[in-house]
Parts: sequence; C-alpha cells; structure tokens
Amino acid sequence: MLAKTIDAFSVYCQKRVLILLLLGFSAGLPLMLVFSTLSFWLREAGIDRTAIGYFSWIALAYAFKWAWSPLVDRLSLPILSQLFGRRRAWMLFAQSLLVIAICGMATSDPLQDLDKLALFALMVAFASATQDIVIDAFRIESAPQRMQAALAAAYQVGYRSAMIVATAGALTIAAWVEPSSEQYSLASWQTAYWAMAALMFIGILTTLMSQEPEVDTQQAAEIESNLKQQLAARYPKAIAATLSWLYTAGALPFIDFFKRYGRSAIVILLLISCYRISDIVMGIMANVFYVDMGFSKAEIAYISKIYGLIMTLIGAAFGGVLLARFGTMKILFLGALLVAVTNLLFAWQAVIGYDVSLLTIVISIDNFSAGIATAAFIAYLSSLTSTGYSATQYALLSSIMLLFPKFVAGFSGAYVDSFGYVNFFVAASLIGLPVLLLVIIVARLSPPEAENDNNVETEPQVTFESQQK
Repeated sequence: MLAKTIDAFSVYCQKRVLILLLLGFSAGLPLMLVFSTLSFWLREAGIDRTAIGYFSWIALAYAFKWAWSPLVDRLSLPILSQLFGRRRAWMLFAQSLLVIAICGMATSDPLQDLDKLALFALMVAFASATQDIVIDAFRIESAPQRMQAALAAAYQVGYRSAMIVATAGALTIAAWVEPSSEQYSLASWQTAYWAMAALMFIGILTTLMSQEPEVDTQQAAEIESNLKQQLAARYPKAIAATLSWLYTAGALPFIDFFKRYGRSAIVILLLISCYRISDIVMGIMANVFYVDMGFSKAEIAYISKIYGLIMTLIGAAFGGVLLARFGTMKILFLGALLVAVTNLLFAWQAVIGYDVSLLTIVISIDNFSAGIATAAFIAYLSSLTSTGYSATQYALLSSIMLLFPKFVAGFSGAYVDSFGYVNFFVAASLIGLPVLLLVIIVARLSPPEAENDNNVETEPQVTFESQQK
C-alpha cells in the first residue's frame, strides 16, 4: 500500500510537472492583484463596497479571452517566435506586459486617480488572460492525456500558491511598510505591488528554461491551404489568404468541438459555465468580509493564509492522485460538493464574528476543497480539447467558466449591503448545488472516449444518439 502511494506521488518529480508548477505560479499571481487583494486595498482606502463590487468586473477580461485566443494559436510573433517558438514567445510577451502593468498599478493612488488604477488593472487582466491562454496550451501539448492529471495538479499547486503570495504576501509587505496599523498608508500598498511585479520574473525565467512543445498542425495547415486555393479562384490572393486564415484560426476550433461532442456540447458548456459559481461569488467579498469582521492584515497573512496555503497544496496534490485513481467525473462531483458545503462555514464565521482560530479552520477547509475541485476541473477542461486547437478551445472553455459567475459576483457587494454576510454565504452555497446535477448528467452523456489522449488523433462522436445505442 505504501509503495503504491509513493509511486502515485512520484510523478510530481518529473521535469515537465515542475515546469508547470512554476508556470502555474506565474499565472496565479496577477489574478489576485486585480481581484481580492485589490478589493482589500480599495476598502482600506475608503472606497465603498458597491464600487468595489463593480470594480471586480475588470476581471471579466478573463471571460473574454477566447476572443483573441485564435491569435495565440495561429499567429507567430516577429523575432520572438523564431527565437523561442510560438508558445514560449507568447508567454514571454504576456509576462513582460504584466510586469509593466503591475508597476503601473504600483504608481497609482485610488483616492486621487482611480481611473488610472482601473486602466492598469485592466491591462493586468488582459495580459494575464493572454498568459493563461498560452500556458494552458503549453500544458496540454507538453504531455499525453495520461499525465494531464499530474500536470493539472502541479499547475494548481503553483497557481494557488501564487494566489496566496499575491494576497497574504502582499498584505504582509503592506503591513511591514505601513507606519501604523490604524492608519491607511498608500506607500505600503504601492510597495506591495512593486514586489509582486518583481515576482513575475519567476515566470519569465521558467519560460526561458523550458522547451517548446512539438505540436502536429499539419491537418489545420492542409485545411487552410485547400481553402486558400478555393478562395483564390474568386478573390485576390491577399483576401483569400486572410479569409482562409480567419476560418482556420477562428472558426475551425469551434466547429471541431461541436462536431466531436454534438448536442451534448450544450450540456457540457452549461456545466462549465456554472461549475465555479459558488466559489467565485463568495470570493469577491472574502477579504472585504475579513476587514469588516475586524481581522488585521497581519492576522490574515500570517495565520489564515498560511494554513490555507498548506491545505491548498495538500488538496491539489491529493486531487491529482484521486483523479488518477477514480477518474475525472467522480472527483469533479466531489469538488463541486465540497466547495458548496464549505461556503456554509463562512456563514458560521459571520455569526461568531472575530475569532482567529475559527477563521483558520474555515480557510484551511475551504482551500483544501478548492484544491481538489480546481485540479479536477482543469483536468476535465484539458480532456475536451483537440491537438492543434488547444489554445483556442481551452480559452473558450475557461472563459465560459468565468463569464456568468463573474457577472453575478459583481452584485455581491450590493447583496451584502442589503441582506448581510450570513445570508450572502448561505446563498453562495445554495447556488452551487445545481452544479451537482449537471455533473451527473454530463457523466452519463460522456463515454470513455471523451477523455482521449490529446496527442493522438481521435474522432470521438459523443452525441445523444450514440448514447441511446
């Protein structure tokens, strides 16, 4: 038994897994800088809760990354692509843009130039979403499907670790720099964001040290070439080339997805759009809740977030092992159930009020559950993509994952103002329960072929008709 356990965890020592760990860190760091950490900063600066809730809509850039994902899939960057390959070139471009944008946030003052801060935050969200597109494609193309669970878990560990650094780390730095814990200090928050910009070089160095994945794009190239020849008979060469490229880059990935999954694709997309709603709706008010309950930055950083980080690492790694042992759909169900239930713990915290020990327990359980759920969800989304279209298809799926939850989360501040925290956390838990039914339906519609090897040509026909047979 012990030997099997050790063997199950040994996959995390492989080079590809370690690279994804660091790239996950690079992907997770910017998200919190325009999400909960920024909410904390704005609240401490005196910005009202309703405005903070609307400010969170900046993160909707992640929900629309599918719009420019075809460029990442098919477009080569001048010079950079020749030196590093298409995937690594786009990663370096996005990471460099992130450093510039985070530095821009570090020079802003929400009380004097809120518009400037919003502009740089939007720039961070755009560059971060672009980095997500290419890292997801890099992850899917770097290993066969049998390794995707381990890669997803490693990516999740890095991603969640970066989220903790961007929250607890930023809060710790701000607490160290501020002259008084009872007085708002702009310089402390600016220093924290300068430090976060410096940490983005971890991703840049990892990209430089990694290898470009080999991807077979012959099929897409042949389709584009044939279409170009057909269009050249009716249009000038430049127009024919442009139209054929647009079709191959923008339309073909979506056609491929719906061709493979048929009408069951609608149910799959519905599941994806709702899977994280409970977690995201609750998350936008989490740090605001801590402030209103009287917790200090140091307490959140040193106590709750430290235990939260430990449980996140355990949850993500444990999730990877569970995925390999029981399959994606069962762990996907387990993750959705855990996330919905753990939101009730925050309602309990709201009833009790200021209690550091209880908050530590609540955060630890919540992060452990999130680690399992997200590892399963990443592995599931990866299994839905096809070779040659991974960036566009994964971007579309992960964007759908955020669009509806982010929109609903924008009203979270107004909901808390009207009904209070206890009602809010109970509601955030209840809206996650219908996801369980969707997981069951999708599991019944999806045969084993739906989790094929992304590096092998397959043609799974997942339709309602085939399931009836």
